[in-house]
Amino acid sequence: MAIHFVELSLKAQKQLRRVPRYIADKLQEWVHAVDQYSLEEVRKRPGYHDEALKGHRAGQRSIRLSRGYRAIYIIKEQKAIEFINVEEVHLHDY
Repeated sequence: MAIHFVELSLKAQKQLRRVPRYIADKLQEWVHAVDQYSLEEVRKRPGYHDEALKGHRAGQRSIRLSRGYRAIYIIKEQKAIEFINVEEVHLHDY
């Protein structure tokens, strides 16, 4: 499936303004990699730990931006990726 573009929800845009700059840069690197290679190829890279979520978040996917930050995205019908959330996680959340 070819992805045509990546969007950031208003919530994700607001959250990115509050995270450390290197976190926002890492997300931008992921977006560029998807643009250049494809979502399927970028998912194979171990550094992002791209994974499907379960439970009440079924249908969403997560990428790891650092040990403490995750970006949550969905794939929309128009072949677009929308990041819906950028969140800080703690070890006790697992």
